Amino acid sequence: MGEEQSLFSEVGSLQPKSDSEIVFPAVLYPSPKAMKHVQLTEAIKGNKEWIDSLLYQSGVVLFRGFPVSTASDFNDVVESSGYEDFPYGAAGGGSRTKVCGRVYTANESPPEQKIGFHHELSHAIETPSKLFFFCEVEPGSGGETCIVLSHVIYNKMKKKHPKFVADLEEKGLTYMRVIGKEYDPSSPIGRGWKAMYMTDDKSVAQERAAKTGIKLEWMGDNAKIVIGPKPCFKYDEARQRKIWFNNLAISYNGVMDKLNDDPTKQVVFGDGQMIPPDEVNDLIKMLDDECVALQWQKGDVLLLDNLAVLHSRRPLLAPPRRILASFCK
Repeated sequence: MGEEQSLFSEVGSLQPKSDSEIVFPAVLYPSPKAMKHVQLTEAIKGNKEWIDSLLYQSGVVLFRGFPVSTASDFNDVVESSGYEDFPYGAAGGGSRTKVCGRVYTANESPPEQKIGFHHELSHAIETPSKLFFFCEVEPGSGGETCIVLSHVIYNKMKKKHPKFVADLEEKGLTYMRVIGKEYDPSSPIGRGWKAMYMTDDKSVAQERAAKTGIKLEWMGDNAKIVIGPKPCFKYDEARQRKIWFNNLAISYNGVMDKLNDDPTKQVVFGDGQMIPPDEVNDLIKMLDDECVALQWQKGDVLLLDNLAVLHSRRPLLAPPRRILASFCK
């Protein structure tokens, strides 16, 4: 390590996973040899290029053991990265509240419900390239954030289900979901169209939705959102590999509420055909088998490459838990 990198201890990992050549996730602690108490903002500013290269190699960097206590501290960490802000706008269905600066609450869906694996805003015209998460209140039990390398899932699914992957490649996916006018706190994706499009005028909402590639079909005061057909995969130019970049797992598995009681109808092939359940169930099992489940500790800051890594949330078994988030271009 160089003089600046000595603010960190050596790169570690929580546990080895599928790709033995990748440290996943990379974990950085403050160096016990540092001459003074290490501030994460200072360490990031002084090691930006090195941290970027580590993120490129691993896909995830966990900063643990630094004195980050509040939302304001977390905002300072995000700002110190130099990454440009990505506003959480109309394309996002999850309910979030702005806390301060560039900091939002993580998805405010009922904590006892699971949130399936996804890339943030993979269905949108524009997606964030990087995500920050911060543990302000450590979970009592459960509530882990799970992470998995997207190219590993693509390669394994292509090997095990080549026809299914070929169909996804050819047809893409169409996502459909009914949302209400107002916020539904009981829903995993409960953001109403009024908040999503910042209007209570249906025609204005429809126009604003169209600009983000979303079609609204009105059902009284409710709106059926139709997105797609959308591509299922992307090519990661920087790493020269194909990635699993879609919302199939989260849409098919468990996103249910009073307006959407059958998740199997919320995502179909781009030609309207139903998705074969066996292949999707295999995908969901594979994601669970390959993931690393992050047991949050207070003060943890997680930097995630949204192009390389899928993430999910396990049900909270014992509260409290408070995770904050920030999105970067």
